[in-house]
Amino acid sequence: MQMQSRPGFLFLSILLLQALPLSAEEHWPQFRGPKSLGTSENNNLPTTWGANQNVKWRTDVPGYGWSSPIAWGDKIFLTSVVKDGEVETPKKGLYFGGDRPTPSSARHQWMVYCLDLKSGKKLWEKQAHQGAPSSSIHLKNTYASETPVTDGERVYAYFGNVGIYCLDFAGNEIWSKRLESFKTRYGWGTAASPILHNGRLYIVNDNEEQSFLVALDAKTGRQIWRVERDEKSNWATPYIWENEKRTEIVTPGRNKVRSYDLAGKLLWEFGGMSTIVIPTPFSKFGLLYVCSGYVGDGTRPVFAIRPGASGEISLKPGETSNEHIAWYQKTAAPYNPSPLVYGDYFYVLYDRGLFSCYEARTGRLVYDRERLNPEGTGAYTASPWACNGRVFCLSEDGDTFVIEAGPKFKLLGKNSLNEMCMATPAMAQESLIVRTTSKLYCIQNRGTAN
Repeated sequence: MQMQSRPGFLFLSILLLQALPLSAEEHWPQFRGPKSLGTSENNNLPTTWGANQNVKWRTDVPGYGWSSPIAWGDKIFLTSVVKDGEVETPKKGLYFGGDRPTPSSARHQWMVYCLDLKSGKKLWEKQAHQGAPSSSIHLKNTYASETPVTDGERVYAYFGNVGIYCLDFAGNEIWSKRLESFKTRYGWGTAASPILHNGRLYIVNDNEEQSFLVALDAKTGRQIWRVERDEKSNWATPYIWENEKRTEIVTPGRNKVRSYDLAGKLLWEFGGMSTIVIPTPFSKFGLLYVCSGYVGDGTRPVFAIRPGASGEISLKPGETSNEHIAWYQKTAAPYNPSPLVYGDYFYVLYDRGLFSCYEARTGRLVYDRERLNPEGTGAYTASPWACNGRVFCLSEDGDTFVIEAGPKFKLLGKNSLNEMCMATPAMAQESLIVRTTSKLYCIQNRGTAN
């Protein structure tokens, strides 16, 4: 009797499993994924690939954008801006000489795309805005560098100096909110992505004229509160820090790193950052990691913050810790890529292809500035990610260098897509989603390309 009922039991079990909601790791709802960690515990994610190896699908993406793809269920969302007429090609490794202070007069289309994760088929596209841009950008930037965010019901596409657009999963606009355009440092443009928490959308716009942090109702776009910030241009995405004491909004800045409560009240602040602030904060082991590392500065700090701080908590000259700052490294931070914690270690990818490792809890140096590419340096803008006991570092050349996680530096291999990359990839449903200059790749453990 038990033997005869087993097929029915198995069939029922499969149906129940299919009906269960996907775990958080199956979704990649924001820049750097769940909790901004850039890591996954899914052991079925690919570790080797190439332009024609382990590629489930690839699809062309019109226009330019260095925003990251995000994923929810079987849907991938990403943004891009399509320009009429001739487009200046991005250049790898360019920092100086890329200022373009005069905005283009050509028509641009700010686009949101939705693709099927299984096939790569475009499910829909939505033009959020069109017209000539009101502000300029650096040659290495784009008008679609902010990564969208989703709550599983709606997708929120934020384009700095243009607006925020809320769409349902069928591509219908629910609400939109135009934003005033402000000048950025040397006309470099914007890049800080929006974040979501408990029905609220938070946006930081640090610029040369009127910096602010704003909280919007995610369902309606209604402004809940807005606080002015004593900051000039920054490009760091804020972070929601849910710690043992409270939930707070952490905003890195050149003048001060600041934390606000959910009503917009300042909780604590400290100084000592570099003159250009880009990496995204995150937390692990009860510590908040904040850093900035402009390559031209002598101070490129990493800070590890304990929860519960209030008021001014800056380090005094000569200090490397205090009551609220657990540890500090003066010259450890990267410029563009955000660092990550994987296992017990804090990993740093530097823009010129060097790689360092620290103990995440103590800040003690484990190994320092190991070279990823024995054949040269290269440039790195995308943030590293980690899974399967490995850390992955994607260069602007489209080469991903694979490092064994742990206290000893060991380079395991290189995976090449042979096209410029600056966007940070996403991980969802055993798939690695990689954006190049012109394409979106879905990489899985499968063999040759479809």
